[in-house]
Amino acid sequence: MDKVFVTATTVPDDETQVSRAQWVIAAIAARAAVAVPGVVRLEPGLTGLASQVARSVRQRINGLAPAPTEGVSITVDHAVVPSSLRASIGMVASGREQAGAVGRAVQREVMRAVADATGLVPQSVVVSIMDIDLDRTGAW
Repeated sequence: MDKVFVTATTVPDDETQVSRAQWVIAAIAARAAVAVPGVVRLEPGLTGLASQVARSVRQRINGLAPAPTEGVSITVDHAVVPSSLRASIGMVASGREQAGAVGRAVQREVMRAVADATGLVPQSVVVSIMDIDLDRTGAW
């Protein structure tokens, strides 16, 4: 199983050996997720944070603008036919919306966007709400 953790970069780095198609899918998923009302931002989590920072610095040194794909991981299993595609989204929800409803909307939108753009239907889209931004509610 090829497991791909996508971080902030415009193209895959040579050492990752990640296909451009997987990066495109991750960018599509990220764009769909942040467009959902109630999503404040995507979060890479602890495992993706260190690699995101290193890759982002490398890309900036090379003069490339990072693509907004942090917080998205794509898993592709080529051992089965047809290949199995799974997406995981880490996000911060606004305190103004119901977190569960926002998470379900992100699942639907990511599934729809990936299927519409690529013809591939993700087997699953897992949404992890990493935080709720209470500053967005006026409660603090």
